[in-house]
Amino acid sequence: MAGQNCLVTNDWICGEYLRSRSQELTDATVQHIWITAVSVAIGVAVAFPLALLARRGRHFAGPVLGLTTVLYTVPSLAMFSLLLPLFGLSAALVVTGLVLYSLTILVRNILAGLQAVPQEAKEAARGMGYGPVRLLWEVELPLAMPALMAGIRIATVSTIALTTVGSIVGRGGLGNLIEDALPSFFKAQVLAASVLCVLLAVVADLLLLGVQRLLTPWTRIPAARDADAVGAPVPAKAV
Repeated sequence: MAGQNCLVTNDWICGEYLRSRSQELTDATVQHIWITAVSVAIGVAVAFPLALLARRGRHFAGPVLGLTTVLYTVPSLAMFSLLLPLFGLSAALVVTGLVLYSLTILVRNILAGLQAVPQEAKEAARGMGYGPVRLLWEVELPLAMPALMAGIRIATVSTIALTTVGSIVGRGGLGNLIEDALPSFFKAQVLAASVLCVLLAVVADLLLLGVQRLLTPWTRIPAARDADAVGAPVPAKAV
């Protein structure tokens, strides 16, 4: 009886709401994950060639970085309004907007990772007969992976938050529930959808961090082990 009363009294924490609306919450969460995953995947696919173009020189880097930065400064409502004539009220409208927002983060991180590859490593690979394509995929990209994955993690968390804005066209995942609950100030629905957004961001970041650690095993080698290997003393921690 107490659980049912929490809906009547409009409590923030209401177990009855979670039980009675579990399918609605699940559907909204699945849509949120789908929009985020597609947006980030397309963003990476677009950002990678742009980063390769930007590293060719300042005359390419300036326009590429400038354009992606300008896109990021456009307010979300204005961005969706500009894209509306092209895509209509569809999921493609939201995904395209999220892809454009992710480019400034992804392009800069991919470019920074590629530029940080030691020149000695590239020269050694060329000396072994590596061509430009093989050099990129087998030497530069693996060494740039930490920066690339850091960009993907930031872009993913940012996209999870921005996806809620898609509720203005009914494609906002958990944002739809928040928008629907605001007119009547349905506290349990607002809190549940908001908490799920936060949990999605945390879980996505942890999963991507795990992927990053799997792809870059050399970054997990403790500094102390390196020092022991050459017989050097490990410095004491400063107080």
